[in-house]
Amino acid sequence: MAQRFANLHRRAFLQTAALGAAALALPWRVSAQGAITATAVDADSALFSGAGGNVFATRSADGLILVDTGLAERADDLKVALADHFGDDRIAAAFNTHWHYENTGGNAMVRGGGGRIYAHENTRLWLDGDFYVPWQDRHYKPLPEEAQPSDTFYTGGEVTIGGRAVEYVHHKRAHTDGDIAIHFPDANITVAGDLVSVGAYPVFDYATGGWIGAFTQASERLLEAAGPDTKIVPGLGPVVGRDHLQAQTGMLTTVRERIYELVRLGRGVEEMLAAEVTKEFDAEWGDPTVFITNTYPGLWAHSYEVGRVV
Repeated sequence: MAQRFANLHRRAFLQTAALGAAALALPWRVSAQGAITATAVDADSALFSGAGGNVFATRSADGLILVDTGLAERADDLKVALADHFGDDRIAAAFNTHWHYENTGGNAMVRGGGGRIYAHENTRLWLDGDFYVPWQDRHYKPLPEEAQPSDTFYTGGEVTIGGRAVEYVHHKRAHTDGDIAIHFPDANITVAGDLVSVGAYPVFDYATGGWIGAFTQASERLLEAAGPDTKIVPGLGPVVGRDHLQAQTGMLTTVRERIYELVRLGRGVEEMLAAEVTKEFDAEWGDPTVFITNTYPGLWAHSYEVGRVV
């Protein structure tokens, strides 16, 4: 079975490469142009759009706490936008939900101002790595020390920053292998990064550990933890509620089982697209091409979970 899966994986790799242009046009890869806009989440918090991925910011006694830091080329503009909205650009700390540059590019700006960067150890390893991501056709080089996290961890936990309790949970091998969701219990706000997708299908970065099985489990765990009034900040797009998590979890569960069944029959990406395994969800989630194309090679290391391949 392992050899059969390996053969399927090689075929999926070629199909993924052929769809590279579509992958590079993913909606969460936002152009570094235009104004950075702030949308209030509550009296002390705001969501900043236009810096790359979403950047969440909230007040503390020691300065602002950020979740994700946007693209490096938007760091100066982000700092201006923070000052305009909060009347304060002091950044006490930031959390990286995962390693992608849309989420970590402003790290050097944070650390240069004396702030700390919290992230999973796998996120630090990728930022310090030299590796190739085939579905993006992009080679990544190590970032300088000042752009990497200062504080890392392997599991979930809690830290107090400027009088604010911040809880974080690691969701293994979901969007990447270093995803964390951050919860502010005093405000009932969860910042989930790319573990929650709005207006587009989720993306599984299989090159750095992401796959649909763990992503579905992460969605289920986030749903279980969310209350009826929890505000959930996605990696891109507006704040959503528990109902969106419920819809995401239902979609993933249904599509995952359809894909597993086709894989068990030896089918590949082209057959999955032809079978329209996402048909009833496309109106809400959009074009499924990259979603399915990245799902397939992500299954290669998880043949036991998928089941018997014929």
